[in-house]
Amino acid sequence: MVSSLVPAALRYADQVARSGSIQRAAKELNVAASAINRQILQLEGILGVPLFERVAKGMRLTPAGDAVVTMARRWHADERRAAADLQQLQGIHQGHVRLVAMDSHVNGFLPTFVLQMAREHPRISLEIEIGSTDAAAAALAGGTADIAAVFNLSPRRDLHVLWNAELPFGCVTAAGHPVAARKSISLQEAVGYPIALQSRALMIRRYLETRHGWLFTEGQKVVETNSLQLVKALARSGHYIAFTSELDAAPELLDGTFTFVPVRDKGAEPQTVCVAIDGRKPLTRIGRIVAEVLTRNIADCLDEVRRKRA
Repeated sequence: MVSSLVPAALRYADQVARSGSIQRAAKELNVAASAINRQILQLEGILGVPLFERVAKGMRLTPAGDAVVTMARRWHADERRAAADLQQLQGIHQGHVRLVAMDSHVNGFLPTFVLQMAREHPRISLEIEIGSTDAAAAALAGGTADIAAVFNLSPRRDLHVLWNAELPFGCVTAAGHPVAARKSISLQEAVGYPIALQSRALMIRRYLETRHGWLFTEGQKVVETNSLQLVKALARSGHYIAFTSELDAAPELLDGTFTFVPVRDKGAEPQTVCVAIDGRKPLTRIGRIVAEVLTRNIADCLDEVRRKRA
């Protein structure tokens, strides 16, 4: 029985690109290295262009190879989607969905979502990758993800937002911090305290630089990191405050470790969280089930945090 409708040469090229060498790809696929090399050479002969540069440490994609591998991954995604559709025609809620989520979701709503999916839809398998908003958008557009739960997604014609919510911009502090007793705070007041700040890898930092560049002048008491977990650990210490959203700090807000204080500056626009898909393809029924459960979990998490603050 044929294990895949995607031609072997494309599957092999994809794995070599992922593994970085024919030998490693052969081990991953349990196929002879000579067979993989032969298929790739034949494919290069048919296309008339090299797909890989043979370098000392292995194989590196050429621009033509990158285009071919991107096509192969789209075919893989289409094949999985078609398989899920066929199963649904038989009344089987079974399939595989690839999700991209943010780092802060890991100790937030994400475990609850996974457990709910396992309990209510045990035949739907999940592949969850943690990445930035930029990486999530690229994965949706490139066909390597089906759904993304992301912050501050910029409008794009090729992406479709299924659900979104506004997140007031503010800062979190340890419950005993002087700022914690405030109803709101201005950015000018906030910079009077040490700040744990996200790096440019995170969208909130880019937002701050665009709107409030003066925060990053020399002399500010700032620690900068690309780890939200470190930012939260520093805020938890009681010495730092951190600019973030209610969803980023949901577990700590719910257990009373943090207090959320809205920023009242007129230019402090709300952040957003959304559930998005590739707008060029219809979402499968299995995908819709996952997206609905995911959306409910995010919305419920936000509602719980806001009830706690009220």
